[in-house]
Amino acid sequence: QVQLVESGGGLVQTGGSLRLTCVASGRTVSSYAMGWFRQAPGKEREFVATIGWSGASTYYADSVKGRFTISRDNDKNTVYLQMNNLKPEDTAAYYCAVKPGGWTVTAETYDYWGQGTQVTVYS
Repeated sequence: QVQLVESGGGLVQTGGSLRLTCVASGRTVSSYAMGWFRQAPGKEREFVATIGWSGASTYYADSVKGRFTISRDNDKNTVYLQMNNLKPEDTAAYYCAVKPGGWTVTAETYDYWGQGTQVTVYS
């Protein structure tokens, strides 16, 4: 079993930045792909970013490309999401997830999920 705990969410003005952190426990996730997803009220959960086990391979949703950066520190069993130039449409609960093997953009392929951290961007 893997437990994931996200932190770093908050209230930020348009154009501001936040860094989300997700710490895994229970087992090492150095061989797992890790991803970030988000869900706004009344909307479906959507893919945000993902990173391969080594950190060398990343992939982003078009809506966040160039603004968000995913990274990981396998020594700390942690994945990060640096979010810059935030927009009101980024407002959502953000969830991290892990899966064995390579990364995907499909939420259903991820085995373990955190409880989420809220990001609210006001104009």
